[in-house]
Amino acid sequence: MSLPEPSAAAPRSGLVVLALLLVYVVWGSTYLGIRLALEGGALPLTMVSGARFIIAGSLMYAVLRWRGMAAPTGRQWRNLAIMGLTMLVLGNGMVVLAERTVSSGLAATAVASVPLWMALFGAMRGTHASRGEWLGIAIGFLGVVWLNAGSSLTASPQGLILLLIAPIGWAFGSVWARGLDLPNPFMTAAGQMLCGGVMLVALGLVTGERPTAWPSMNGLLAVAYLCVFGSIVAFTAYVWLLHNVRPALAASYAYVNPVIAVMLGALIGHERFGLHDIAAMVVILVGVLVLTLARTRAK
Repeated sequence: MSLPEPSAAAPRSGLVVLALLLVYVVWGSTYLGIRLALEGGALPLTMVSGARFIIAGSLMYAVLRWRGMAAPTGRQWRNLAIMGLTMLVLGNGMVVLAERTVSSGLAATAVASVPLWMALFGAMRGTHASRGEWLGIAIGFLGVVWLNAGSSLTASPQGLILLLIAPIGWAFGSVWARGLDLPNPFMTAAGQMLCGGVMLVALGLVTGERPTAWPSMNGLLAVAYLCVFGSIVAFTAYVWLLHNVRPALAASYAYVNPVIAVMLGALIGHERFGLHDIAAMVVILVGVLVLTLARTRAK
């Protein structure tokens, strides 16, 4: 079926809020999950990204088929494969590779550019953000820059390149997918994870990743968390949002995730933050509020 642009006949606001909360909170926690998985000895492409998407996608696909949902057509599988390449291989995979050599603050800053890229690609496709949405995007981005102003932003040249590719790939795939011939949003998430996971594992093997020992228990638990919550729960919520709300609102997670990442780093990773960080988080949340209000007025 062809997926339309969001319209005035949008879903109930309660479902939108629930999906946003899942994407905001769960994806914010995946920065810590990725770090713990890598520190536990899990290979970045074949395990932290590839294997978890294959497992999550396979489970979702099996349940959906068991419940009688039709399998994607050949054309839909092609579209899902391209989405898997842009959003999962270029997006998620590059972030995981970058986290081997860059600070979490820099990774969060890079991801925060996703709404800007989505607005740009959306404008190229004729979906222009309103002035209020641009204002929310600008406020949120300034808040993220402020939040990370005191972070250690050192990184290898390779890490910086990966963090440039990741948000562009994710944003392009998110915008490109709108209006395409795709299955039900849940089947779309499952098929995309299957395609992206296979490509990530293949890329990992081609680039020399070979398991020499089992990851530690903490590493395995971190991968399991990323699989269930980061992939099945939050990613499905994000795909649903792409089908039901404006791109700027769907991409607002990029501003809230750094806040969640900093809070979890303080509570679990024993990282310190002070009034500077709290003030920056408030600015980020103001940006999301402005973005949400602008989206409501547009409807």
